[in-house]
Parts: sequence; structure tokens; C-alpha cells
Amino acid sequence: MFPKFPGFTEDSGFHASLVVESRLQRSIPPREFEKFRTYTSPNQVVVEAVQLFFAELEYLSENTPAEVLLVCVPDVLLEVMSAELAPESEDEDDGDGREAALDFHHLLKAKCMELRKALPIQIVLPETYTGKARRRKTRPDRFRRLQDEATRAWNIHTAIYYKANGVPWRMLRDSTQLTTCFVGVSFYKTLDESALRTSIAQVFNERGEGVIVRGGAAQVSRDDRQPHLSGEDAFRLLDDALERYRQEHRNLPARIAMHKTSRYTDAERDGFLQAANAKHVTSIDLTVVDRSLTRLFRAGRYPPLRGTFLNLDEKSHRLYTRGGVDFFSTYPGLYVPRSLELLCDTCEQTPRYLAQEILALTKMNWNNTQFDGFSPITVRAARQVGHILKYVGEGGRIQPRYSYYM
Repeated sequence: MFPKFPGFTEDSGFHASLVVESRLQRSIPPREFEKFRTYTSPNQVVVEAVQLFFAELEYLSENTPAEVLLVCVPDVLLEVMSAELAPESEDEDDGDGREAALDFHHLLKAKCMELRKALPIQIVLPETYTGKARRRKTRPDRFRRLQDEATRAWNIHTAIYYKANGVPWRMLRDSTQLTTCFVGVSFYKTLDESALRTSIAQVFNERGEGVIVRGGAAQVSRDDRQPHLSGEDAFRLLDDALERYRQEHRNLPARIAMHKTSRYTDAERDGFLQAANAKHVTSIDLTVVDRSLTRLFRAGRYPPLRGTFLNLDEKSHRLYTRGGVDFFSTYPGLYVPRSLELLCDTCEQTPRYLAQEILALTKMNWNNTQFDGFSPITVRAARQVGHILKYVGEGGRIQPRYSYYM
């Protein structure tokens, strides 16, 4: 489960070279960070720290041939910031919109989209290269769990490779099936919490390439207390996404597989179907993908196998994306795994086929090399995009590629 890291060279591993020269580097004097110790406003620390990095990143993007910008955050900055950097956890929640503090990770990602020559950035924490675990913010007597050195190397190099337009791995495509794009929809509040908006993650193809589109305002339904779109906004959201996809890839998919964490209303369903028809995409599957409270058990010491699929009825199903793994003869996790709830709303493919797709999409996370992620990239990416977009003002510049958000 923990393969050795072969290095990052043109002769092995990724078969690419990582060029780090002095002319490609900029440093910020330590005194610039030490002054933050005297600040009383955590948000002021975050804003000024972001501006410090932004100035240097702007120089590098305009005066060097860099493809990815690495930001090495010093320990002193982590100590004075009230909130830790946003976790890039597979199971990160949408949140409830009550965040009081600015988030350094999200704000820096959003700010860097303003660069005249925008490039993806990779934020690197000290423990990644020092191997020294940090103390937990809420429990100073305990340390954050640190991955082994090889896993840390695999993860950061995979992320950098993807952000430099590489394709670390891709889905295996069944030549007998239609060319498919995968769409994930998620909702988020604006930073001042004045409005609920919708974000759509990349319209992924099998290679992991796609586009980001920001949608209009959503409303919380009185029936299920979940955010929903009007029919017109649903139409515009998918229509804009497909048009951006066509511009990026110079073609349109033959099939759309849409994943959403809340139920589809009649208006949303009609809007999405009309958008697909308007672009002459005749095959579309609308599926609800959300966490389930249902847990299954089997005899023995380990939980159900990854890939376990349960039909509850014609529309409702459960899928274990994390669980025991036959290949390793163990369960590579710390906690009792949960299942995903799959609700087939308007589907042409069989539930089992849709579950197989979702299981494959849990591996399409190029921010790390974990083979058994919990959420499919459609859902996970939509959440990540929403976290960043709340820091981009109305009419602000957003980048189309997912690599700017991960």
C-alpha cells in the first residue's frame, strides 16, 4: 500500500523533469512574517500574507517560463494565523456558511486567478518537506498525523504534474459506450452570506480535462431545506457548461452523467434536460450522490469490500467506495467506512453501470495518489470550487481549469 517513490526524472516515474533553478525562485524576508505576531486581527494577517505572496507570484508568472507556482508557507505564518490552511481531505464537508475567519488557502487561490499570466499554484506546508508533524490547532497536546515520506512525495509530485497539464492516469474507456462527460453540481454561500449561489465543477471527460462554470443564485426549498435552481437557471448552468466544454475541446460529448448532492426538482430536471437537447446531447443520466447513514456489515473483522453495491429498490442504491480490499487482504482505513447513497432520478444506464462509473471517479483525484477516495471527483471538485469561488467577487475573473482550485 506504500510503494517506493521512483523519483521525478525523464527516465522513470512520471518521465518528466522538475526544473527548480535560482532564477525561478523568489524569497520573502522573515521579518515580513514576524511582524504579523503583533497583529490583533486574524483576517488582517491572512489578507496581508496573501498580498505578500501574490506580489512575488506575479513577478514569477510574468518573468519566468514557470508552469506551476509553488508556495512554501513558513512555520511562523502558520503559528499566527487563527485558522489552519483549508484541508484537502477527501471527506471535506460543504460547511454551513458560518465561517468567521478568512481562509488563507482559499483566498490565495482566488487572488492568483487575477494574475495577468495566470498559473496554477501548489501550496506546500513545512511538514511536507521537513517530515516534522505540526501540533493540532484545537488540541496542542497532539500532533497532526503525518504520511510516510514516499506517500508525501507521490502526492505532491502527482499534483504538480497534473497542474503542469500532465495526465497522471485516466479512466479506462469502454469503446462500446458513448463518449461521456461527468458534471458535478454543488452549492455555496457568498462570503458575506448574503446570497446562496451554485457552483459547477469541471465537466470532466475521461482524461480528467474539463471546465469550470459559475452559475446563478439558488433558493432553499421549504420542502426539503435543500438549495435548488429554477428551471431557467438550471438550463443556463448546463448550457453554459457545455458551450465552454465545446470551446475547450472543440466537440461535445455524446452523453452527460450529472451528479448532484440534493434531489432534483421538476424545474431542475426540465432545465437540465432542455439544455442537453439544445446541444443535441441525446443521452443524459441525472443521479443524486450523497453520503448515506446506512452501514452494512459482514462476517469477520473487516467492513464490506470496496465496490459493494446494494439495491434497495428501483431508484435507491448504496455503494461502498471505501472498505476492505481483497488485493491487500485488509481495510486501509482508520474508521468504520460509510456508504454513498445513489438515487437514480432520470437514468438511461443501469444502476450497476452508474455505480461502476462512480467507483472509477473516486480514483480521479490528482491531488493525491489515494486509490480509494470516498467521493467521486465530480462531487469533491464541485465542493472545492465552491470554497474558492466564494472569495471571487461578482464579475471577478475565474479560471476554467480544475487545477486552479485543487
